[in-house]
Amino acid sequence: MLNEDKILGLVKLGEFITGFLQKDEKDYNKLDENLAALIKRSELENPWFTKENQYYNLEQWASLFTRQNITDWLAKYQLPNDPKRVGLILAGNIPLVGFHDVISVLLSNHIPVIKLSSKDRLVLPFLLQLWQEFSDNKIEYELVERLENYDAVIATGSNNTARYLEYYFKNSLSIIRKNRTSVAVLRGDETDEELQLLADDIFRYFGLGCRNVTRILIPKDFKLDRLFENFINYKEIINHNKYANNYDYNRAVYLLNQDLFWDNNFVMMKEEQQLFSPLSVINFSRYENAEEINQFLEDNKNDIQAIVAKPELGLSSVGFGQTQNPSLDTYADNVDTMAFLSVV
Repeated sequence: MLNEDKILGLVKLGEFITGFLQKDEKDYNKLDENLAALIKRSELENPWFTKENQYYNLEQWASLFTRQNITDWLAKYQLPNDPKRVGLILAGNIPLVGFHDVISVLLSNHIPVIKLSSKDRLVLPFLLQLWQEFSDNKIEYELVERLENYDAVIATGSNNTARYLEYYFKNSLSIIRKNRTSVAVLRGDETDEELQLLADDIFRYFGLGCRNVTRILIPKDFKLDRLFENFINYKEIINHNKYANNYDYNRAVYLLNQDLFWDNNFVMMKEEQQLFSPLSVINFSRYENAEEINQFLEDNKNDIQAIVAKPELGLSSVGFGQTQNPSLDTYADNVDTMAFLSVV
């Protein structure tokens, strides 16, 4: 059963965010000022959460919060009427990365019991409070330091953390998420515009998200210069202290080990078979035929979140520049969260 108050409240939240992003500071009301202050504090506490990236993230969420989007999404499921307590252990690698889980639990008529990440603890509670007010207090949630009294769990962590979580919640209904990353497959005939959009898939959020591309498959005769030329819009990323520290460290390691790598002074490319790459490094490999592409994707399917490619390649892919703009029915680890919540 759809809860109209919750949906209306979420739509109003989207409208508030859109209004906030479009205003000059001199036109802020009290709520705008509060959100702006939280965004500033978030960046101070976690320098990866720059104002630019937080604003971009909020804009993507607000664009999804239309009545049509929400009702079309929920129409695919038989939503329960018996509310359960669903524990959420949220990640903090990019801004509001756990918001989709919270939204899913609330719109499936359950009660989220939320353990925030220490890296992302300010803006989400503010948005939830607003949503509660906009929905005539029809949403119920809890923010906790430790999960207790839950009926099911959705938890996100590193591969090492996930092993601990799987053991800890072995007797509970659960979704346990691990490390994932994204890849791009180039045909060689991509336009400069498409490669510039690929740069968004790589560098947005400094490459810290599971939807960021860290591995590229390129044709055997593809010139790396084309990538470097079209990544130049992100050259200022090296001025970010934490990113620069990673770049300097990885470059020093490669030089010390006398590894072969390509460098344009803000990102390095290394010919590697590994899927995951260090921050500030893009791994790439060259292929000769479609069989090599398909074999790589099959071998790594459990670690790949998204594939960026042209439709002509016939892969289950997204367009260039679209990895950080998932729809409401795009799920982390490709596990249907709403289907899980429908049977809790």
